[in-house]
Amino acid sequence: MTTYILNVISLLGGLALFLFGMDVMGSSLERTAGGKLQTILAKMSSNVPKGFLLGMAVTAVIQSSSATTVMVVGFVNTGIMTLKQAVGVIMGSNVGTTITAWILSLSGLQGDSILVQLFKPTTLAPLLGAVGMVLFMFTKSEQKKNIGYILLGFMALMTGMDLMSSSMKFLREEAWFANMMVSFSNPLLGIAVGAVLTAVIQSSSASVGILQSLCSTGVVTFGSALPVILGQNIGTCITAIIGAIGANKSARRTAMVHLYFNVVGVLIFVVLFYGIGLFFPWQFLNNTASAMNIAVIHTCFNIAATAVLLPLNGLLVKLATWSVPDDKQEETPVLLDERLLATPAVAIQRSHEIAGEMAIASRDAMSLAMGLTKGFNKDVMKQILALEDKTDKYEDALNTYLIKLSSGNLSEKDNRVLNILLASVADVERIADHAVSIAKAAEEIDMKKISFSEEAKKEIAVLERAVSDVLSGTVDAYVSFDLEKAHKVEPREQVVDELVRKVKANHVRRLRDGLCTVEYGFVLEDILTAYRRTADHCSNVAVELLQVSEGKLEAHKYLGALKAGDLNESAEFSQQMAEYAAEYSLENE
Repeated sequence: MTTYILNVISLLGGLALFLFGMDVMGSSLERTAGGKLQTILAKMSSNVPKGFLLGMAVTAVIQSSSATTVMVVGFVNTGIMTLKQAVGVIMGSNVGTTITAWILSLSGLQGDSILVQLFKPTTLAPLLGAVGMVLFMFTKSEQKKNIGYILLGFMALMTGMDLMSSSMKFLREEAWFANMMVSFSNPLLGIAVGAVLTAVIQSSSASVGILQSLCSTGVVTFGSALPVILGQNIGTCITAIIGAIGANKSARRTAMVHLYFNVVGVLIFVVLFYGIGLFFPWQFLNNTASAMNIAVIHTCFNIAATAVLLPLNGLLVKLATWSVPDDKQEETPVLLDERLLATPAVAIQRSHEIAGEMAIASRDAMSLAMGLTKGFNKDVMKQILALEDKTDKYEDALNTYLIKLSSGNLSEKDNRVLNILLASVADVERIADHAVSIAKAAEEIDMKKISFSEEAKKEIAVLERAVSDVLSGTVDAYVSFDLEKAHKVEPREQVVDELVRKVKANHVRRLRDGLCTVEYGFVLEDILTAYRRTADHCSNVAVELLQVSEGKLEAHKYLGALKAGDLNESAEFSQQMAEYAAEYSLENE
């Protein structure tokens, strides 16, 4: 009895270590891949075959078909991917996830050669764990630390697998266990057990690993293992189905495509395989299966199912569309899907894209507003207000999303991106507010029939060119996180400030000489204030981008030192400022 209890404890400990190692390895692989996953999946899956290859590759890298399918559901829900693109990726994820079973099958290696002994988990796991610990503890590079964490996760995974296998050997003497495994030879029961087990732990890789460890008992036959593997493919769909709850219809259809792919594949296999078996019994079904055999079956089934259903992808889409019919109300994609929070690197990449879109909207609003100073148009005014409303919504969504994301397991690089976005979204949104202020000033000019002198028009034109220049440079730097472009923003901002001061001084002179009116001066003050503050916000964004990218959070101190000539780049700053001042000189007009 004591031995029985100790074996059960060892089994549970092995299972815990196995699942922990799989989670650590998967999350570390995701961090290493970073936001590239979104770019690869969303922009390169232009057709189903290409999507299949990409889905297979990405899943093999991050070791989780569940993570891939949930990401895909999130991408479809946000409009990054279409349902047609998602189909191929989902099929590829089913094949890519089988790589885990091959890694776990190393536990079944037999032989006395040094190469075989080296690759056995009892040798390989401690070796990789030692290398991983050195990389994690004694290197400064985040990339190397991540690799170390991956190796430590692999060590935990393989050690847990080995512990489970050794602790299960006592079951070979238990009649009830042998009878249970025989009962799994019933296709319906075996499929149900595999589906339920996988749905509970939400990982087909983990459930396949458990089945592989059961092979150490010597009572797992091909006949009992095959239905369980089929069920595991169905059970893994639960993660995507849960993830699609509350999503739009396209995302829900994506989850249904995943389900139908596996269910239809299992049905076709069951009908053909067991149908043939009724007339020509499969003799190998009574043979004992090994961990390697499980990996072979798992891979062969998924490849066969893909080969049959890939050409019929349109049928799967129709089934999904039938299951999730069109709504009467048109749905719009969400900006930032919380499903992507499960993969922080991808969520950061998506947040950066949305912030970039907001910056472009603010720039467009300001460009339109500048045009209104030369001639007011109500339709253009509506466009500016719509863009400002868009930036408001983007700012609210980003702030909420980024706060949630800040508690995630982020890499150092992603954490810096997060800090940049948190510090800058308010500045980016305020630019659109100033565009509205300029548009309202232009409306007042039109209503009151205020006329500008020719000299004032030329000065405003120079100022607007300078503001447009600094704004475009800032947005370009922000969208691509280009530090070289960001360095050019501050000297331009200083030139805008000086231009604003000169335009004000010239207005006072014209007012004194009777060439301008006080009423025009009020409107001019509103316009100049909006332009100066726009340049200030551009400066804030660029400085945050530069400072946070270097791991610093002292923007005001940096600006002070830069202008005082205390930094290495101060000389370049002064030179650029002189060049921009010459380019936007009022005396040239």
